[in-house]
Amino acid sequence: MKALAATLGSMVLAAIAGCAAGPDYQRPAAPRGARYTAEPLAAPPGQRFAPGQDLPARWWTLFGSNALNQLVEAALHANPDLQAAEAALRAARETAAAQRGAYFPSATLHPSSVRQNVASELASPLASGSDLFTLHTVQLDIAYVVDVFGGIRRQVEASAAQAEVARFQRHAAWQTLTANVVAAAVQEAALRDQLQVSRELVGLARELLAVVNTERRVGQVGAAEVAAQEAVLAQALAGVPPLEKQLAQQRSLITVLAGRLPSEEVGQHFALSALRLPQELPLSVPARLVEQRPDVRAAEAQLHAASAQVGIAAAARLPEISLTASLGSAALTGSSLFQSGSGFWSIGADLVQPLLRGGALRHQQRAAEAAYEQAAAQYRSTVLHAFQDVADTLHAIEADGTAWSAAVAAEQAARTSLAIALRQREVGLVGYLAVLQAQQALRQALLARVQAQASRLADCVALFQALGGGWWRQDQASGVLH
Repeated sequence: MKALAATLGSMVLAAIAGCAAGPDYQRPAAPRGARYTAEPLAAPPGQRFAPGQDLPARWWTLFGSNALNQLVEAALHANPDLQAAEAALRAARETAAAQRGAYFPSATLHPSSVRQNVASELASPLASGSDLFTLHTVQLDIAYVVDVFGGIRRQVEASAAQAEVARFQRHAAWQTLTANVVAAAVQEAALRDQLQVSRELVGLARELLAVVNTERRVGQVGAAEVAAQEAVLAQALAGVPPLEKQLAQQRSLITVLAGRLPSEEVGQHFALSALRLPQELPLSVPARLVEQRPDVRAAEAQLHAASAQVGIAAAARLPEISLTASLGSAALTGSSLFQSGSGFWSIGADLVQPLLRGGALRHQQRAAEAAYEQAAAQYRSTVLHAFQDVADTLHAIEADGTAWSAAVAAEQAARTSLAIALRQREVGLVGYLAVLQAQQALRQALLARVQAQASRLADCVALFQALGGGWWRQDQASGVLH
């Protein structure tokens, strides 16, 4: 037993001091660059970029809506997709913990009782010569695989990396859910405002048609003018049902995101007037983006797992040393177990060196190396698309800011035109038809402004999502290093 202990101790020291097979993982360097776009971008009216500023964990509060805050919190508590990601994370962590058990010896206890009848033609194993007896045995088996070449360490490393993949996939689910909820609320607000303006346009078109019919009866206009106005009314009416359908579908989407059936509609309703445009837009430095995007972090963890798999494949081609020991007692009666003369023991060491496998182990290692190269390319692709997302969103914010300014100017011009038409009608310079046409032009301008305002809000949501969504704030608050 002393020899076994000495051998075991030396093997453990060798395993601890030895180098693990395969490459040691090195994190990819962060991309260089001072900005996300080729040219500096100007902040849109009413907003400013805050370079280097971090996103808050609850970034949706920047929109200033209590109803929106309540909806997001409800979704975070009840959305099944997020719950599935959390369960997958727990499963991956437990799998990694189970894999770490391979570091330690395994022990198995085998108590057994066997009733046996020896053939009469054979000699009885008992001193009494009896052919019928019961053998009671209690045996403890201990086994330990000495991790000389680090195969077990690489397996633990791979399992830990897969747990990290699941962790960042959970963060990605959190990020996607919060962004989808806020974007859905913005879309509902835009559809609700567009529907209201479209119904007002229908009312104005009906009034215009009534005026034109009156003028036709007195001979001021002909049938062509009436038909033209009827076409305008039909076009306005045709614009309402699609908006009603989209609004109903948007309500269903919001309800499902909150973890409810469509029939259990949420109580929150949204209008653009209740949503505040964030005045300050946090903009992380580009070098930090790879730390903040959960999809990039998940791709990096997958790269780490692929690196460990190369070590696992390399270790499979090297010798494996196993130590075993057995200790037990056997007796014809249970009361005689562990008495003098009933004990037995054994110790052993086993060395296994693969020799001929038809090249399978070599090809498995090459396959693992190719899978690592694949994971590296996928990581680079994920990083590139992450930077593209931010750049595209910044361009959209700049362009939609310009479009919003034009829409506001058009709305102001339409209001001025309506005011002029009302004054001219008061002094008899124009008829009621001119006033209605000016009102219709104003409603069209309002519709364009609603769409431009909704686009600006949606662009802010897209920017916060593209920058990672602030998940790391949660980890920092809970003491988890990201």
